Amino acid sequence: MEIRMDFLNWLDHETSMKILGCLQDPPDLVRVSSVSRSWRHFVIANGLCKQLCLRMFPHFRRVYCVIEPTCGIEKALEVGRSKFVEWETLKREHKAYAFLAQGCLLFPFKECILDAISASSTDDYPVESIRNTLLQGDHSEGRPSYWSSKGQHDIAVPETLVYKLAADICVITEINIQPFQAYFQRDSPIYSAISVRFCMGHPKCPMGDPLGEPLDDTADDKFIWTYSSPEFPMAQENSLQNFKLPEPVVCIGGILQIELLGRVQRQEVDGLFYIWFVQPTFFQQSYFGVDIYHAAPPA
Repeated sequence: MEIRMDFLNWLDHETSMKILGCLQDPPDLVRVSSVSRSWRHFVIANGLCKQLCLRMFPHFRRVYCVIEPTCGIEKALEVGRSKFVEWETLKREHKAYAFLAQGCLLFPFKECILDAISASSTDDYPVESIRNTLLQGDHSEGRPSYWSSKGQHDIAVPETLVYKLAADICVITEINIQPFQAYFQRDSPIYSAISVRFCMGHPKCPMGDPLGEPLDDTADDKFIWTYSSPEFPMAQENSLQNFKLPEPVVCIGGILQIELLGRVQRQEVDGLFYIWFVQPTFFQQSYFGVDIYHAAPPA
């Protein structure tokens, strides 16, 4: 008769953790938790799905607690008051982080811009509004379609563009930007920035829908930025330029800001430096249907 044994009952806790910690695919841990009651208890009690998710996407460390739609924040904050409540919390986290890890890997790559929120400046509103960057191509209704900043004497003055993404949780992998070539001006100049940087975060206060008209405003007083990318150099080319992030970044809160740093092209008519561009595209994998609460933990 074949001899079978459960290694979780024979090995010490640390060794068992090292073995199961070698699993790199979220479905594998879900399958492990379905083997038996003891295995399910081990996976949930040790938060293995949560640990794997945080290894894959460290930005989820900013999540304070997991709340089911059927329970309120007050109930979720009772963690630790009893063993039953603690176990229920561990089960919620097991389920939520398993779905998050798998969801962020499975959804197909696609563009994820929902709407434009604000630009730090606009030269000729609404003709050169940030909303033009939501359109495909550099023409709309027979005329040029692009966003333009206000002109500046100082080439170091930056500009920022803020967008609402299609979900509260998006995994951003790369961003494409196309500077605009003013073919209607002499020598067809290209109004690129010197470099670009990307910030991701969430609103300080809930945002209503629809978003309304984009504003000419700085966004630092309205949003909390939880990620800032390295600075990428931009080419003076009328082409869709690809900026691949060093690693997939989880944007929790669905807000992305483009920082355009430095100016290259001076406009002949007024001698000022401008930045113009056509459209950004944010490529991502996203997990929809998650409620995000941005609240400080209790003291």
